[in-house]
Amino acid sequence: MKTEHVVVDARDAQLPGDLAVPAPAAGLVIFAHGSDSSRHSPRNKYVADVLNRAGIATLLFDLLSPAEARDRRNVFDIPLLAERLTAAHEWAGRRPGLDSLAVGYFGASTGGAAALWSAGSGSDDVRAVVSRGGRVDLAGARLADVTAPTLLIVGELDTDVLGFNRDARRRLRCAEDLEIVADATHLFTEPGALERVAELARDWFRTHL
Repeated sequence: MKTEHVVVDARDAQLPGDLAVPAPAAGLVIFAHGSDSSRHSPRNKYVADVLNRAGIATLLFDLLSPAEARDRRNVFDIPLLAERLTAAHEWAGRRPGLDSLAVGYFGASTGGAAALWSAGSGSDDVRAVVSRGGRVDLAGARLADVTAPTLLIVGELDTDVLGFNRDARRRLRCAEDLEIVADATHLFTEPGALERVAELARDWFRTHL
């Protein structure tokens, strides 16, 4: 499998990323990490590895520059994070070897809101969305505009976020599902919890990409 460090041109920022492309690739999943995280998130890297072994390419990249990340307002600026995710999608569409692949988004925490905001911004090019412990409520009115099949994954013990996801699910008009991982908290650190997240994401992307 080809893995390389890349720089995503997000127009107003140059953002480092890690691109892994199995051969052949059945699609591309772009990751949107949450607050206090980066492309080095061990949880997202684990999910990406599972997707790679299933023949799906992955792009993990930093949504903010180091200077931007130091401003706490930016890590909760969902329109800005969504804009960066959209820019990464456009960058992938210009890159040989990726330009023909169906694209999905995997968002965690605030990245889940960014993924849905971007997917609901008028493009039909996003084929599937998976949110892990996502603050999808922060996508607000954009939820009703999402057309991509969307899977919401939440830990059973992450009660506040579970409530946010149940409410957001009622506002989605696309094909959707909510999977609750038993005995799991927000970061899915419990034995077997992250493995379950990865399996659910893999199967969703296999179906819709």
